[in-house]
Amino acid sequence: MVLLRQLLGDVLRQLRLRQGRTLREVSAAARVSLGYLSEVERGQKEASSELLASICKALGVPLSHVLRDVSDQLALAELQQEPVMAGAPEHERIDAERISAESIPATPETIESALRADMVAA
Repeated sequence: MVLLRQLLGDVLRQLRLRQGRTLREVSAAARVSLGYLSEVERGQKEASSELLASICKALGVPLSHVLRDVSDQLALAELQQEPVMAGAPEHERIDAERISAESIPATPETIESALRADMVAA
């Protein structure tokens, strides 16, 4: 089972590392202890909404962006664990093995662009 706090921690860590920032820098900007931020990033602590907002502000990223990334990763993890519509007839099921990480856009921007392309095509 995938834990939400682990996915959230992974997303926060990836954002911080992409920016080339240290835990110390982000923890100071977010006004949270370095140890606590480290535990959040490792998925060992559940962050409150206030703490998440503070971390996101320190990273210069909207909370909605972080939650969208977490949601996308959670959806992928769920697909890999169990076929969608498992109770449906065999011909209507989505085969999770055919869905790979490469087939799902990596960022909210690529998802948005793909959705726009689908809307234009329709």
